[in-house]
Amino acid sequence: MLVLFPVCPQICSYAGAAEQKARLSYDNLLRLIDDPEVRDPIKFLREREIVHFQRFGEALRDVQENLDSKNYYAYNPSFDTCCTKKK
Repeated sequence: MLVLFPVCPQICSYAGAAEQKARLSYDNLLRLIDDPEVRDPIKFLREREIVHFQRFGEALRDVQENLDSKNYYAYNPSFDTCCTKKK
């Protein structure tokens, strides 16, 4: 079974909105359509949107966990010494 929400709960509503809207559209279509030849591709597309949403959440979590490493560009006080205010 596919999980509908990513592991990362702090994902903003903007970030995954497209995937969730597409998933909702596919759900609505599946409620209306009985033909298996039409339902199967829609099910595939729905599952693909779910996976995209999950991967985005995982990538966001990975970036957030590694923001203070030198491998990601973000403000890092130990690395960006020119931006640190000295008291």
